[in-house]
Amino acid sequence: MIFPKTELQYISTEIGYGVVAKEFIPAGTITWVLDKLDREFTPEEFQNMDPIYQDILDFYTFRNNQGNFVLCWDNGRYVNHSFNSNCLSTAYDFEVAIRDIHPGEQLTDDYGYLNIDKPFRGVEEGTKRKIVYPDDLLYYAEEWDKKIETVFSKIDKLDQPLGKLLSPETWGEIKKVVQGECKMKSTRENFYDRRTAL
Repeated sequence: MIFPKTELQYISTEIGYGVVAKEFIPAGTITWVLDKLDREFTPEEFQNMDPIYQDILDFYTFRNNQGNFVLCWDNGRYVNHSFNSNCLSTAYDFEVAIRDIHPGEQLTDDYGYLNIDKPFRGVEEGTKRKIVYPDDLLYYAEEWDKKIETVFSKIDKLDQPLGKLLSPETWGEIKKVVQGECKMKSTRENFYDRRTAL
């Protein structure tokens, strides 16, 4: 489920639609949570679908570390890619704002951690990275982890409209990390290793 104080807006011809903040979203806010309405399709289910459905899933889903295609039921599926994204995915089935997001600003992800199947060239943003690759998680997880770690301690201190969707176990893990009892799980755990699927 996407953060509630957002809306779908037309961004541009090149980008299409995107998810935009309606109110200020402070760094450390949970911006998306995998919930019970999101659908998962196994690779076998995907292969047995008609091409029209495969095209939809190719465009609107990400792949989890099991290789399943995850289709967000709400506007979460419209969050656009950025090499300088303001949200990052954790290894706890939620995303977090890694910096303040202001009203009218798009919520963006780095598609490098979504286990895409084919490389694609992102919109020019003046960054070193220009292309997203299927194995980006292997190369950028440490960098993304550091960004998440800078805001992780805020998670249990902020008002979290999506917090009720996290399990008590997940909240327990968050508190242990914040209290220094264990290390934060790396976003690298989200990597889908296609070699193990062969």
